[in-house]
Amino acid sequence: MALTLGERSASAQEALVLDPITVLATKTPEKATDSLAPVSVIGQDKIQTTQPKRVSDLFYYVPGLWTQDRGDDPATTINIRGLQDFGRVATIVDGARQNYQRSGHGAQGSFFLDPELIGSVDVVRGPTANIYGSGAIGGVVSFQTKDINDVLRPGEKWGFDVGVAGGTNQQQGRISTFGGVRVNPKLDLFTGAIYRSQQNYKDGAGTEVGNTGLNASSGLLKVTVRPADGHEVKFGGLFQEDLYSTGQINRGPTTTAAQRALYQGSSVYDSVTKNYQGTLRWKYSRPEDRLFDFDLGLYATRTATDQWKSYHYSTSGAAYCGGGTGNNISGCVGDPRSYQIDTVGFDFSNTSRVAIAGWENAFTYGIDGFQDDVATADSRGNSNVTTPGGKRTVSGGFLQWKANYSSWLEIISAARYDHYRLESASTTTDGSRVSPKITVGITPVPGITPYVSYAEGYRAPSITETLIAGAHATGGGPTFFNCPDGSSGLFCFLPNPNLRPEVGKNKEVGINFKFDSIATKGDTFRAKVNVFQNDVEDYIDLVASAPTPVPPFGSYSQYYQYQNIPSARIRGLEAEVNYDAGLWFIGVNGTLQKGENTQTGVGLATIQPARVTTTGGVRLLDRKLTLSAQWSSVAANTDIPAGYVPSTSYNLVNLYATYQATKDVLINLGIDNVFNEYYRPYAIPGSSTDGTTQNDILWTAPGPGITYKAAVKVHFGGV
Repeated sequence: MALTLGERSASAQEALVLDPITVLATKTPEKATDSLAPVSVIGQDKIQTTQPKRVSDLFYYVPGLWTQDRGDDPATTINIRGLQDFGRVATIVDGARQNYQRSGHGAQGSFFLDPELIGSVDVVRGPTANIYGSGAIGGVVSFQTKDINDVLRPGEKWGFDVGVAGGTNQQQGRISTFGGVRVNPKLDLFTGAIYRSQQNYKDGAGTEVGNTGLNASSGLLKVTVRPADGHEVKFGGLFQEDLYSTGQINRGPTTTAAQRALYQGSSVYDSVTKNYQGTLRWKYSRPEDRLFDFDLGLYATRTATDQWKSYHYSTSGAAYCGGGTGNNISGCVGDPRSYQIDTVGFDFSNTSRVAIAGWENAFTYGIDGFQDDVATADSRGNSNVTTPGGKRTVSGGFLQWKANYSSWLEIISAARYDHYRLESASTTTDGSRVSPKITVGITPVPGITPYVSYAEGYRAPSITETLIAGAHATGGGPTFFNCPDGSSGLFCFLPNPNLRPEVGKNKEVGINFKFDSIATKGDTFRAKVNVFQNDVEDYIDLVASAPTPVPPFGSYSQYYQYQNIPSARIRGLEAEVNYDAGLWFIGVNGTLQKGENTQTGVGLATIQPARVTTTGGVRLLDRKLTLSAQWSSVAANTDIPAGYVPSTSYNLVNLYATYQATKDVLINLGIDNVFNEYYRPYAIPGSSTDGTTQNDILWTAPGPGITYKAAVKVHFGGV
């Protein structure tokens, strides 16, 4: 574990204290390295060193986790163990679920978060964290935004950090400030603000990727009150605004058939996304109180995207738009469209502890729930068909028993009950289920803990999957089919009120290693290795009907509907190994996955490529200077459905330098993609070797080429 400058002690005892604490897997505090689950934690040390331009830059440190990002959209889509979209991964910010989703040709679920807001990230892979909330058959990612302890030093009553950053390629710049005041032992005030701006980047081939620039601003406010011993009440508010354009345009020559195929029909939308979040969290914990240790959270979020079509390349759309350009899929230049989701929710849990006959028992129980309210408007295009409005209510409760006998045996047993209800103007559907979990770990010798685990998770169908209905509009060409609702278009979306929830059944074997003072006094060795198989019953996928003739154009599918397939099976190996000798450190994490539709034997498009990431470095000048390098070697995933363009294989090398110039001045330097590799990190929908019908996807897939960046943070504080 690489630690922030000035925080690393030479003593083994202090190193042990600095092992990150997590509550993600069991809702009880435990060191991540001791957790009998595939848990990873990203702390401030890694965040400051990496200088992430977007959240996805951080996840090279975590095995089994991937992102599907568009360069022209600041949103992030998280993939854990080959599962993503529609809530298969529960993404949480300060306890509030992020359920934003709009359907298109790319990812089907995303969230917005400026990486400068992040204080730490906890990740648990697989449904082993099923007690944390409904739907997370892939896993849970929990972000904690910065708080007063990230700024104030011990003994300070007030303090603030001012940071500035800049870089090449995107011509990026950022300014931020975070500050807090300890008014008295019972009251803390904390706030922060960020402004970020960047221009279009070039990929490793030297091609400028259009509309990858943006302007973003965000603000954070927290008030913490301690009304009585053991009680802490925290009020939080978060606002973000992203100004960007999404879609790709062509203003250059179209000299080849491939270029013409790529540019045909491309559209651009000027976009504004605003995210509002309010949270209230009440925690109570006292060491002497073994009956009550509770955590109550209430939250409300709104994510709203407003778009205006600003450009359309078309050879035949002018008549439809009355002299302008566009088509009836995406609208005409100047047309607005909007997507909004409001989520309100709560969670409550309590842990009671009791010792019986040498067993230390912790009984954790709780309830939680949320409601999504989705509204979509499109003045002339097709978005209100592909992303239908409606309400989804999800709730549940759980009971967990965690027992430790002596120092060598740990048993975790849990059961979770889930219930959901979907409502629209025409359809209502609901369902419920109990999902079990059992984990057993032993420590035959100190420092080595193997474990086995079985856990089930339950994901309710989303509003889009269940309620989508109507014709997919044509692009100005002929209408192929008439639909049951009276509309007509290229094909018909059919709703599926009988869609069954997905059930993930995960088998896992893992082993944790924890040793100190192996080669030198104060060194630390931490490792977590695990293998898993997740069988997802009633896996939900978009299924096309058998093609029918449409003379003289050929044969096409008339219907598309989200349906349950019997099972999807995902297997994998994950490893996370870190050694820190004080003056130098090295860490390696790796992921190997295979997933398929067990009915057809065809690979899943969302399975992650094989990847190994190595991070190493040295600490010099009395540990004021840290030099480090990160190398990610990634293989192409070619086991994908027909019609997809596979991702590329690549080697991504990043270099970092962190220098504590004075007690109050921290300087970070970095070079991303040192060898200027062209890489496209995930598979994309395609149609032929000459190009792709999803041109807007292809052109946003390549990652940035070589980028130089620098940041300076200055601290002010007093007593």
